[in-house]
Amino acid sequence: MKYKILTLIILCLLLRICFINQENERKYIGIILTVNGLDYFAPLSSFKEKHKKMKNNMDFLKVGNYAVINLNNMFPVPESQCNYVDISKESNPSYRALLSAEYRIITSLTDRIVKNAKSLYEYKMKNGDTTPLAKRCNDFKLLEEKCKEYSGSGKK
Repeated sequence: MKYKILTLIILCLLLRICFINQENERKYIGIILTVNGLDYFAPLSSFKEKHKKMKNNMDFLKVGNYAVINLNNMFPVPESQCNYVDISKESNPSYRALLSAEYRIITSLTDRIVKNAKSLYEYKMKNGDTTPLAKRCNDFKLLEEKCKEYSGSGKK
């Protein structure tokens, strides 16, 4: 698993979440993991007060009190559209410390993250939109098709 930033978000109109570049050039941090033979981007979200009461489950994992990973929001992305984060080159010391802390915790959770992502993917494929958990998930099959179309179109 690699800790990366997504430099170009594709398919945002098909997602329940949409990232828009801001003037401050905010980086969209997440992890890349392989699911169903494709690279999937699972975005990190800032830790909020409501997360304190929530428990880790198949589609939700806490990264300490720093961030959360909502695996239901993961989506396939071409490798060419991602860049590694060099944490040591981050100019803001507070942000560098945050990224380092998140990275340490994510590294320790790697097996669990991968297991949950694959289980969630299989669950969604099996259940469609028939359960509350399945309804929370992106349409992985549709996103895979669109990602393959994008990759095959020669866009880099």
